[in-house]
Amino acid sequence: MNTKQISASHSVQSGGFIRQHQSMLVGIHQLTDVLLIWGLLAVLVNVADASWEICYQAAAFVSSLCYHVCAHKTGLYFSWRGQSLLNEVKTVFLTWLVVMGALLSVVFVFELNESYGGGVMVAWSLAVPVAISFYRVSARIVLREMRRTGVNTRKVAIVGAKEPGLTLAQSILQSPWMGMNITGFYDNRVSIGSRPLKKEQLQVMGNIELLKEQARAGEFDDIYIALPMREEETIKELVDYLANSSCCVHIVPDVFTFKMLNARSREIGGLPVVSVYDTPFDSFDAVIKRTEDVVLSSIILCIIAIPMLFIAAAVKLTSKGPVIFKQRRYGINGEEIMVWKFRSMNACDNGDVVMQATKGDERITKVGAFIRKTSLDELPQFINVLQGKMSIVGPRPHAVAHNELYRDQISGYMQRHLVKPGITGWAQVNGWRGETDTLEKMQKRIEFDLFYIRNWSVWMDLKIVFKTIFKGFIGGDVY
Repeated sequence: MNTKQISASHSVQSGGFIRQHQSMLVGIHQLTDVLLIWGLLAVLVNVADASWEICYQAAAFVSSLCYHVCAHKTGLYFSWRGQSLLNEVKTVFLTWLVVMGALLSVVFVFELNESYGGGVMVAWSLAVPVAISFYRVSARIVLREMRRTGVNTRKVAIVGAKEPGLTLAQSILQSPWMGMNITGFYDNRVSIGSRPLKKEQLQVMGNIELLKEQARAGEFDDIYIALPMREEETIKELVDYLANSSCCVHIVPDVFTFKMLNARSREIGGLPVVSVYDTPFDSFDAVIKRTEDVVLSSIILCIIAIPMLFIAAAVKLTSKGPVIFKQRRYGINGEEIMVWKFRSMNACDNGDVVMQATKGDERITKVGAFIRKTSLDELPQFINVLQGKMSIVGPRPHAVAHNELYRDQISGYMQRHLVKPGITGWAQVNGWRGETDTLEKMQKRIEFDLFYIRNWSVWMDLKIVFKTIFKGFIGGDVY
């Protein structure tokens, strides 16, 4: 990727302060819901001149926990951009109804009727969904006004200048509060420069080959493929190609074949779309992941602070050059970041061509050989985690030059960048770390990385951290 492409990618990825890939909005929704559930009960108990006893605390705790679980199941904490406000309010009431059903079941099974004041609980059960709905409506109004002024927007490209692409475009244009800015249409079947929507200024910007070039340069946030299913070969080829971009890719299927598609679906203005490539951290999971990173990295840095000072002194006293080597890497969304390591070589390759370390490599210093073998050279990356550029667990960041080499040789390679790079990962604890001197070794590493992204959970992260402590630091192919 040349300098111009990197600059273009960076400018797109920086637009909008609420990114779909690192959405704090859902986290705010969940925190607000918990505060409303607890706060309303506390206020009503106080108004009734009752005591804030353990029974009310237990009710607030159990209901907020059940609400969190049920809200995930009903889709309340998924992105509601592009969906009906009425449906969102209905989902709030449905979720709370399920919670109240569960809570009442517990009360009757354990005969806890006398522990609760009837009037307080009835008022609470009615007030919570109303308050949460009011908050959701207010949040929508605020976001709508922000998006109308260009804040929190996403650049969208539509592949297909006929139905259903035109229907999708009309839905987006009629709902400016969604914050989606359509760049234009891309289609091999329609002449460039034409305007399929007569009353709108949207044009056919080019053919699918132009879209590929611009997607590779990072000029879009989302790409919607709205081609008829009879062009399945074109769709398949395009989807395969876009695996090596950092765009979120969605398919707008033909309505009659919609049920045949085995993928997660949602709606944009009532039109079904299927997410093909998307991040697993598009909800409160992003908050959980970030909390996990901050807590664990803070604890680990306190433990390794003194050893890091000794390693830094050893590096400085035994060879010339800086203690910390900052390497160019790709982070989330393919955005370039600087990853810190203790310098272990006399040379500092960081350009368009980066030679991997090999056995007996003369560039490696004596201290460097030890800290590389034991992965101690990577300890400064816990600071990168605190900075928010990396995670403790995730796909290992590769050199920019290696990314450009492998993205065209391994299908799905760039999908690693839908999450933050990690200090350790599923591939590393399964033996795929160190030198990748063959394409097959890199393919195997990517296979494990993509498995991690598809199956992420907090427990999986903790499992990887645990396995890293006992088997992930030393590998036979690490030089």
